[in-house]
Amino acid sequence: MAGRSVAGRLFSVLDAFEGGGPEALRLTDIAARTGLPAPTALRLVRELVAWGGLERGADGRYRLGLRLRMLGAAAPCPRGLLDAALPALRALGARTGGHADLAVLSAPAADGVLCLVSGERQPPHATAYGKVLIAVPPTELPRHTRHTVVSPGILAGQLARIREAGLAVCAEEFRLGEVSVAAPVRGPVGTVAALGVTVPTGVPLDRVVAAVRAAATGVRPPEPSPSP
Repeated sequence: MAGRSVAGRLFSVLDAFEGGGPEALRLTDIAARTGLPAPTALRLVRELVAWGGLERGADGRYRLGLRLRMLGAAAPCPRGLLDAALPALRALGARTGGHADLAVLSAPAADGVLCLVSGERQPPHATAYGKVLIAVPPTELPRHTRHTVVSPGILAGQLARIREAGLAVCAEEFRLGEVSVAAPVRGPVGTVAALGVTVPTGVPLDRVVAAVRAAATGVRPPEPSPSP
């Protein structure tokens, strides 16, 4: 470990988020995956947070950050959508102090929703992003916290109200200490994504809701490519 360069150590911290494990890691997880001493891992993580490559959640865990997602980009279609949403995401994060993200349905849809900024896959029934994007309750509703709605009937009622209001709020259904708020991003053929923000529990939501609505309304998705 002592022979690795500073750049090599930084890359090892980013590599810790690869490989199908949890999308968010505690500092102890990062140190264990990289083989770095905890003080060294902490210093590198702080540098990456300051740069925008990592973001620290309300639960103390770290996720891949907006700047890294901008540089890394994914598939061409999601990237075009993300590029269109980036100004709104930056403004939303600055206005609310939360973690702003853009989500689309995963493929296969059973995997839930994919958050394009963090790269995290989230359950469709326990987050505001998922509740904006799904029309009917999934067949399986695992409980993530004591607040997770697992009754298909109750969830179906929630989804109907969300479609009518154009906004979803999930309080601690996916993670304790977090509230997610999301609104649909609409294209020519309907909803193409969900844009929102995650803030700590207890943050007054009036301004957050207004900021999310304004951000989602301001995104203009790219036109679909014409068929050859």
